[in-house]
Amino acid sequence: MKIVFATNNQHKLEEIRQILGPEFEILSLNDIGCHDDIPEKGKTLEENARLKAEYVWEHYGSAVVFADDTGLEVEALDGEPGIFSARYAALDGNGSESHDSEANMKKLLRKLEGKDNRRARFRTVIALIESGNKIFFEGIVNGQIAREKSGHEGFGYDPIFIPDGYDKSFAELGADVKNSISHRARAVAKLAEYLKKQKL
Repeated sequence: MKIVFATNNQHKLEEIRQILGPEFEILSLNDIGCHDDIPEKGKTLEENARLKAEYVWEHYGSAVVFADDTGLEVEALDGEPGIFSARYAALDGNGSESHDSEANMKKLLRKLEGKDNRRARFRTVIALIESGNKIFFEGIVNGQIAREKSGHEGFGYDPIFIPDGYDKSFAELGADVKNSISHRARAVAKLAEYLKKQKL
């Protein structure tokens, strides 16, 4: 089963391929020759995921395509960084537009200095377009923001996010554990269940 995942993020691609398994052939934007800068101008994760999926479906004629958007939502910061998670530091000129994870983490830890409430959640929304029909799947993992970075695996905010039920960050837990409990894993599990039922 060939499905286009509207991303060129190698970390996400590998994670999704591991979670979905060999019965699905996941193609990246690069695989279908899409090198466009797809606009993400939505005000919610749902809108951004839908916009990316629609763009690929309309311009590249893929029968089945999905896109995701993920945000880290921190309670004490009124849901920041949310839809701006990947370019959080760039918003105030402290990072490049090219997803500077180190700068993003530094900014977040700085904004949480002196705050006891470290509650946060990762939320992933997947928008699937299948023969023109749009379906959404959501995955959430709750946890807290550590006071300092730890671990070297994963990407993004993984070194400072400790999921509920664990005393280690995503970056310390490793890919196998993360891929079984993460926000993306939970959203992808719902996507996979749907695709298998449809026998696309």
